[in-house]
Amino acid sequence: MFKTKRERCVIINRALLFIGFLVTMQNFYAQDLPPIQYFSPKQYQAENQNWEISQGNDRHIFVANSKGLLEFNGAEWMLYPSPNQTIIRSVKVVKDKIYTGSYMEFGYWSKTKVGALIYTSLSKKIKNKLLEDEQFWKITNLDNWVLFQSLNSIYVYNLNTDSFKIIPSDAGIIEMFKVDNTIYYQDRAKGLLKLENGAPKVIDSVSSLKEKIIVGMYLLNNKLLIVTQNEGVFSLDNNGLNVWSDNLNKTLLNYSIYSSLKLKDDSLMFGTISNGLLQISKDGEVKQVINHTNGLANNTVLSIFEDRDSNIWLGLDNGINYINKNAPFKIFNDDKGVLGTVYASIIFNNTLYLGTNQGVFYKNDTETEFKPVKNTKGQVWSLKIIDNQLFCGHNSGTFLISNNEATKIASVNGTWDFKTIKKHPNLVLQGNYNGLNVLEKKEGAWQFRNKIEGFDNSSRFFVFSNANQIYVNHEYKGVFKIKVDADLRKVIDVSKVERLKKGIFSSLTEYDNTLYYATQEGVFKKGNSDASFVKDTVLSNLYEEQGYSSGKLIADQKTNTLWIITQKGLNYISPGKLSDTPEISFVPLSNSLREGLSGYESIFNIKPNVYLFGTSKGYITLDVSKIESKKYQVGINAIDKSPLSSSKTLVELTGASHFSNKENNFEFAYSVPEYDKYLEAEYSHKLEGLYDNWSTWSTEASILYKNLSYGDYVFKVKARVGGDGVENVAIYSFTIGKPWYLTNLMVVFYCFSGIVIGVLIHYFYKIYYRKQKEKLVLKSNRELELKDFEIRQQLMALNNEKLRQEIESKNRELAISTMSLIKKNEFLNTIKTELNQKTKDSNLKSVIKIIDKNINNKDDWNLFEEAFNNADKDFLKKVKSKHPVLTPNDLRLCAYLRLNLASKEIAPLLNISPRSVEVKRYRLRKKMELEHDVNLTDYILGI
Repeated sequence: MFKTKRERCVIINRALLFIGFLVTMQNFYAQDLPPIQYFSPKQYQAENQNWEISQGNDRHIFVANSKGLLEFNGAEWMLYPSPNQTIIRSVKVVKDKIYTGSYMEFGYWSKTKVGALIYTSLSKKIKNKLLEDEQFWKITNLDNWVLFQSLNSIYVYNLNTDSFKIIPSDAGIIEMFKVDNTIYYQDRAKGLLKLENGAPKVIDSVSSLKEKIIVGMYLLNNKLLIVTQNEGVFSLDNNGLNVWSDNLNKTLLNYSIYSSLKLKDDSLMFGTISNGLLQISKDGEVKQVINHTNGLANNTVLSIFEDRDSNIWLGLDNGINYINKNAPFKIFNDDKGVLGTVYASIIFNNTLYLGTNQGVFYKNDTETEFKPVKNTKGQVWSLKIIDNQLFCGHNSGTFLISNNEATKIASVNGTWDFKTIKKHPNLVLQGNYNGLNVLEKKEGAWQFRNKIEGFDNSSRFFVFSNANQIYVNHEYKGVFKIKVDADLRKVIDVSKVERLKKGIFSSLTEYDNTLYYATQEGVFKKGNSDASFVKDTVLSNLYEEQGYSSGKLIADQKTNTLWIITQKGLNYISPGKLSDTPEISFVPLSNSLREGLSGYESIFNIKPNVYLFGTSKGYITLDVSKIESKKYQVGINAIDKSPLSSSKTLVELTGASHFSNKENNFEFAYSVPEYDKYLEAEYSHKLEGLYDNWSTWSTEASILYKNLSYGDYVFKVKARVGGDGVENVAIYSFTIGKPWYLTNLMVVFYCFSGIVIGVLIHYFYKIYYRKQKEKLVLKSNRELELKDFEIRQQLMALNNEKLRQEIESKNRELAISTMSLIKKNEFLNTIKTELNQKTKDSNLKSVIKIIDKNINNKDDWNLFEEAFNNADKDFLKKVKSKHPVLTPNDLRLCAYLRLNLASKEIAPLLNISPRSVEVKRYRLRKKMELEHDVNLTDYILGI
């Protein structure tokens, strides 16, 4: 009998599950899948189960989660808890309202002016009419009606009259469907019914489905398709009820379908209870199976939703999956690790060959699994078609692949690549670990001919510039220019190209008759007529703008394109149509998402407009015809004026706002509602009034401004998606008020205070200057007094100088007088001595007496004493006062000692011998009671 949705979630037929698993693995192993993105409960911070999904007019995604309503704006998940703390089972966006249903509750959420959602209950209006334990599993709308379906009734809400109509069911309702503006629902007892004129009407033609659980109804090719849980898909038309596809129904016997959806391309999506997701074409064929083994996070698909861009959202039993169905990318993930990292790829004889680190693998269009090519186990570096044969460059040598089996034709280790040689169709040049080697086609078979002697560096990248000149790039040594002989057997000359700097992940290739060299420094080129390499500014700018990831340049001669790989994506260059400037097309496949091996990237054109890009887990196919520029808009989602506090304080998003001076910290959250896995939204912002320049591009979807000063501000944010700018610039204007001390009232107060202060200042200024004037007068008087004092000092100094000069004059006179006396007495003593020796004549005695009288002439002493006192006033008095016992003769001796005369000079003055002078000196010391160690002359000079 029927089971409720809740009961169906836990029913798993183990036998069918096992059979379904085997069938799925056999038929759908190694599918090329669209990009699948997973949002875990940890990311959106809610419960595991997600019951239904819808999208708003602003392109935001809304999810009915077991914990509440989830909103995703492309950058951030937000959770709005359930209004009554129960599981939200259903969600439907109608115009600007988000309707939800849960246990004993339904209503709608609407955006407030601050950008948050607020809930309004509708079920409260009919609370007394709700049945016990009702849960609302489905919401749909028709014209001006919104219908809420529980397992017991359908509540029809009139948007115009704000009234309800209840359609009850005695046995219970399994599910409600909207098909071509008609409401259908399955009653447990009556079967399938539809609403006509507001009343249920039984559809008798499907009575055979009465015992089957219907999970979906869709209009396709003028037929009503009815999807059942376990019995397959049926069609209803004028001929009655029929099986839609026998083969499909046989396949669906292995699945238990829980959710379904018809897509815009008329294909069907079935979500199963335990086997993941099935896509069914409009002809009833299984196009794709996606489950946990090849991309889904969980095999229980509770809900399916197609957004405005035709991408698929899956509400899972554990998380949310997003399938970028219309993306230009398809991903092949080698989850079992059979292939390894893809280094080369090629289409040969309608078969896809992959060269990996584990060998060569192949698969034709009719096969689903890759198979290994025999004898190729190990590292493969390259695959090339030459002479309509498939060459394989391998770590162990060179191979030819035929009939999916490899034959070694050269045992030189490490074959990097192959180049044909112009005018020598029977020769092939290959680069190896040991340098350059030549293969030759002889008698219809390719074989090793010779190594080009004279160059032994590893030659991964090499190109011909002419028939006898080869450029070879070594990423650790640089670029070499090699001149070889005409027979390609010997190197004639080797030189290093100094213009080109060596660099990791650098490469060298030929495109459009031009040599290109790429490294972190940029892209350099050399045409046939160019003497040397010059920098290509157009291509080099790609590294500057998008970031350097790898210098690997890949030239596709078939499509005449050159691929340049950057941090942000892939660029394919083709010749310009109307000018020499190349056309550059950007593919937004960032380095973090493509999972390639830097420096060893491979790109190959496998069909028109479709390229295969090797990754470390398999490969990505790129359809460049599907790359189209979409129109996006950036919007400000929330503005928090208290970002530094524990709780948010949101402000209105529309209109200009005024904030107090203390409210000067703001956090702006913004986003572009873009959900593609391989597209990145980048933002640039500025705050006019603080910074007038745009910030650098960043993936951060919020910005915090701290401690803004008062004034007017305009916040602006712009965005770009995949390198293309969005249509608009989001703007928010606001004003931060002045601090209290700068308000108008305070300004008036300051003006009044200024006037008062000015008057007081003027008053005190006058007082101050009066005092200053008095001080100035006093200072002038003092200066005059000082000047007068200085003049007196100068006069005194002049007088002292005059006195000093007089004293010096007196001293000179005293010295002259003293010397005269000394000379006179010496002269008289000399005469006296001569007279005493030569004669004893009595007549001469009188002469001797006269001489003695002149020697001891008291007048001379008096004259000397007067002169001495003039020169050294009070000396004799000082000596007499200090030593009263001194006699006049002692004072006379003191005077001579004061003149610093020696004993020899004193002796004539005293008319005694020098020996007697010494005796007198000794006696004078005794009278003066001088210590033994005190010099008499120094003592007298010091008085």
